[in-house]
Amino acid sequence: MNQEQKQMEETPEANGETPETTEQQNADLNDTRSREELLAEVTRLTAEMQELQNRLLRSTADFDNFRKRARQEKEDLSNYATLRLVQEILPVVDNFQLALAAETSDAESLKKGVEMVFRQFESTLEREGVVAMNAVGQPFDPNFHEAVMQVESDEYAPGTVVEELRKGYLLHDKVVRPAMVKVSR
Repeated sequence: MNQEQKQMEETPEANGETPETTEQQNADLNDTRSREELLAEVTRLTAEMQELQNRLLRSTADFDNFRKRARQEKEDLSNYATLRLVQEILPVVDNFQLALAAETSDAESLKKGVEMVFRQFESTLEREGVVAMNAVGQPFDPNFHEAVMQVESDEYAPGTVVEELRKGYLLHDKVVRPAMVKVSR
């Protein structure tokens, strides 16, 4: 083959290609590059989506564990909330048992022992925030008193507590049990 034939074969027209066909091939080549770029972008986005899904699953699992822990702590608090109070009262119970086991015929010494245990019990309740209300002489208040009777009284103004039939108690500022009282008319 001579030089001219070689050049003719190398030209697009010689191979039956037109300049438009060459442009199409260039466009196809550009499309191929664009496809590769798009494929790389799809791969990157897929990896990013997978990472986000994994983070979501971890966050969901962490939240579920938190809920379980919170529920368990709430149950423990409910079950053992009175533990400290019980630990404070047990020595009082021990002293009552000792008083009952004591063999004495002296009523006065037995009374003194019971009074000591009672004071110990009251101080235990006070340490826990439980205090007795003083109702006598106070104006009747249905939030703190439970009136069971009305009586005539020259000593107290109408609507005043004249006698306490059963002590009322507060836990900090909340009424645990209202005082059962007689009120003047």
